Amino acid sequence: MSSESGSGGGKRGLFDDLAGMAGGAFSVLAGARNEAEAMVRAQVEAMVRRLDLVKREDLDAALEVARRAREQAEALEARVAALEARLGPAEPAVPDTLDPGLATDGG
Repeated sequence: MSSESGSGGGKRGLFDDLAGMAGGAFSVLAGARNEAEAMVRAQVEAMVRRLDLVKREDLDAALEVARRAREQAEALEARVAALEARLGPAEPAVPDTLDPGLATDGG
């Protein structure tokens, strides 16, 4: 029985060695994967810069600025309409296209 337990110990050592090698291989593969992801990410970012594309965050920020500007324009339009209603009918606008120096008095 002692020879069987000795050979079982050898198998156990072999399995421990294989498990250690597999663990090392997995950590090497994980490192290679992380490195490959970083390289791909850098290439994609360089391509985005070359194509003049915008990031989603920048687009969202620009859309938010446009939304606020539109709301402000609508509010100002409502204020102008209220002021015009309070003032009464407006006089017809005179076109400002004539240059006073060119106007003649017929003579």
